[in-house]
Amino acid sequence: MTPQTDRFRPFETDLDREVSLRVLRDALAGADDGELFLERRRSEMLVLDDQRIKTANYTASEGFGLRAVSGEMAGYAHATTLDEAALRRASETVRLAVREAVATPAPEPARTNRHLYGEVDPTQDAEFAVKIDVLKEIDDYLRSRSGSVVQVSASMGGSFQEVEILRASGDSFIDARPMCRLNISVIVERDGRRESGSAGGGGRHGLTQLMDRTHWQAVADEALRIATVNLDAVPAPAGVMDIVLGPGWPGILLHEAVGHGLEGDFNRKSTSAFAGLMGKQVAAKGVTVIDDGTIPDRRGSITFDDEGTPSAKNVLIEDGVLVGYMQDRQNARLMGVAPTGNGRRQGFEHTPMPRMTNTYMPGGDSDPADILAGLKDGIYAVGFGGGQVDITNGKFVFSCTEAYRVEGGKVGAPVKGATLIGDGATALKQVRGIGNDMSLDPGMGNCGKAGQWVPVGVGQPTLLIGGLTVGGSA
Repeated sequence: MTPQTDRFRPFETDLDREVSLRVLRDALAGADDGELFLERRRSEMLVLDDQRIKTANYTASEGFGLRAVSGEMAGYAHATTLDEAALRRASETVRLAVREAVATPAPEPARTNRHLYGEVDPTQDAEFAVKIDVLKEIDDYLRSRSGSVVQVSASMGGSFQEVEILRASGDSFIDARPMCRLNISVIVERDGRRESGSAGGGGRHGLTQLMDRTHWQAVADEALRIATVNLDAVPAPAGVMDIVLGPGWPGILLHEAVGHGLEGDFNRKSTSAFAGLMGKQVAAKGVTVIDDGTIPDRRGSITFDDEGTPSAKNVLIEDGVLVGYMQDRQNARLMGVAPTGNGRRQGFEHTPMPRMTNTYMPGGDSDPADILAGLKDGIYAVGFGGGQVDITNGKFVFSCTEAYRVEGGKVGAPVKGATLIGDGATALKQVRGIGNDMSLDPGMGNCGKAGQWVPVGVGQPTLLIGGLTVGGSA
């Protein structure tokens, strides 16, 4: 297929463009919307664990997904062969969803000349042997830094996704999406006690940026710092108390507890805790929440979404008032609003749905030190691990990987075993302090929904939230 573009051709296939366009138009006859999504992906993952290379994987895949949308229904078929026979079989399948339909065609996506990341392939921008050497250097460096280190795990990975979206209008949207990541975990031991720490990150750029010695040393030092802090951690207290959240990665709580509830499909179906609250005060004054897929080189950024809609900076909550949801094309049409560039899919085997990109809370006016000084009795949480949330009521549970006891405005001993329990809607209304230090996470977020995983970003400033339940080990 020969895409219509002035930029680059992502890949060649045996599919003739005119034939593909005729088959697509036949499949979408009577449909409200739909597209042909073609994808080719390469990915590599290297893992060093306990001074040995334990994993060295390279995978490559390609295929297409054909979708026809009618009202709330969608017919979808996909194949791993990019040829006319497979496309015609897929067309016959998706036609089943629209054969009795009366079409109300959706407007075509706008086009954009904006490019948010380069076209470097992270699987190819460094020699395999050099990548292995860097992983070994990381291990040697951490063991030389402290005699307490008993185990090091370091992983390095990259992927390159090439996509083309062909629409019945004849418009073609193409993109090449790099992604890379470096993770380092370390276990330390003292007097028979073992604790761990981890750090990492990445983004939509080449892998060599992460392989620079200055970069990986800083990541390794952070992992070792967290592990060493945890060696002195005492059991966390339990009870209802005020919490100060650190900037950056703790925004994962905002992502899970609030972000999913602001996705269009949950609100159209009235299964979100925020359904029916448009224009209402849902958070404390000063709280603004934004989903922004346009930040260059960020993990959650996309030039356009997986339906062809350009990504956007979407304000969801403004000064505490709910002003928007994240939308794909189908939910936007059914709700009578415009798509927001949030129609995302894991790959060609999957249908798009409303998903977050980079979701964050902008900074306020308060000095973070003043916020901490005002915490009389509570927890200062700066790192999070896993979490769970119920979309229907916003209730969440998050485990802290680095947290400290605060008494009388003084940060005291680190604590272990702390979990934060609450619900997103209530937590937003209990925000009592917003720092001026907003930062984004280092690029390590993955978001799961309905069995699909996509890369995302999070961020926030230092926040004081009143009255969260802390599940501790004391």
